[in-house]
Amino acid sequence: MAEIVNTREIVLNILLEVTRDDRPLSQVLSEWLLKYQYLDKADRSFISRLTRTVLENMMMIDTVLNHFSSVKVNKMKPVMRTILRMGAAQMLFMDGVPDHAVCNESVNLAVRKGFKGLKGFVNGVLRTIARNKDKVGELIPDQDKNPADYLSVRYSMPLWICRLWMSEFGFDTTKKMLMAMSKENATSIRVNTVKTTPENLKVSLTDAGITAEDGVYLPYMLKISGYDYLTALYSFKNGEFIVQDESSALAGACAGFKPGMKVLDICGAPGGKSMNAAMLMENQGHMICRDVSEGKIERIIENTQRTGLSIIEAEVWDAVEPDEQLFGTMDVVIADVPCSGLGVIGKKTDIKYRMTPEKAADLVTLQRKILDQAWLYVKPGGILMYSTCTVNPAENQQQVAYMTKNYPLTLQSLDDCLPESLKSETTKKGWIQLLPGVHSCDGFFAAKLRRME
Repeated sequence: MAEIVNTREIVLNILLEVTRDDRPLSQVLSEWLLKYQYLDKADRSFISRLTRTVLENMMMIDTVLNHFSSVKVNKMKPVMRTILRMGAAQMLFMDGVPDHAVCNESVNLAVRKGFKGLKGFVNGVLRTIARNKDKVGELIPDQDKNPADYLSVRYSMPLWICRLWMSEFGFDTTKKMLMAMSKENATSIRVNTVKTTPENLKVSLTDAGITAEDGVYLPYMLKISGYDYLTALYSFKNGEFIVQDESSALAGACAGFKPGMKVLDICGAPGGKSMNAAMLMENQGHMICRDVSEGKIERIIENTQRTGLSIIEAEVWDAVEPDEQLFGTMDVVIADVPCSGLGVIGKKTDIKYRMTPEKAADLVTLQRKILDQAWLYVKPGGILMYSTCTVNPAENQQQVAYMTKNYPLTLQSLDDCLPESLKSETTKKGWIQLLPGVHSCDGFFAAKLRRME
């Protein structure tokens, strides 16, 4: 029993760092799982699952807590609020632990954290929820009367994001996106075709007890599941693949990389797009991969050394600062700019709580400062490949309109490099907006622009 309490205390600490201290979930979860890597797989899986379940459903959970608790969620101390969220998450969204055990463990955790005087409160709130689970659906706003509020509570998505997507994509598509983001998907990997083949890697992964299936859109992509520590796999340590969503790899496929090219990746960390490009170039040519800090460059170097992609040169450079020596010299410039990340909420669920309309507007300004420099590096006739992992028109279509209006750039069709299933009127024009739930990948935007002669 002590071990069960311990795993819940680990989850509590992780959630506090994410919600109270505003740290990225991926970073915090990684640190704690590394610290407790001696725990067995079931315990580590429980830690990950409970953490993600709370964050994925937090707005629905808070709606339930506010209804059944005499103290509103925003009036609770962070530790107490998080303990109750964890308890409610297990009761409402997870199987395997009986409700009475959830109540007992939550009370024990409150006592461990110095809230002995509130053990009755914790017990009372959670037991009330347990008795009324069949009535929880009544707390969700009416879908027909208040569609945006319904989506916001039902799928725990901030109201401003629901309204933004409904205005752009409509109710039905927005609902599909939210449903897709709430599901757990297999990990998408890009086969390092400089070192191996998709067929050989599938055999290697299968022999290691991992489920490996073909990707949906590109022949060098696989989807894997059933692994424990990804970084412990021989094929990973040997650089035979990188973790990359198929949406991101599609942007590289559209750029038209060929052996011998000169390429600049201006916001490159952790190096996925540069490595994908180097593979498409068959590790022949010259790739400069830049980012703003030493820490980010260290990650790029670590990844390129592991994969053996020797044409990649990593260096610190702030993308808003001009580098006149490189003006007009690049065959392709990759501009995968900092963005709101709304397309990858399914994998980074904490983004939806950390992003705001004001922050998104600030990112639009930053993107334009980067683009003011990025196009200058493209040689006449060369390509600027613009991409984001968001589904916000202000960061996507509106930025493309800004570029074609203010720079000597013209959109180029993507149809010669996309599978039939992705071709559309917009891809013929030169851009694609991928949507989770509509397409079999993350939300992602890519546009191909040629610098005029």
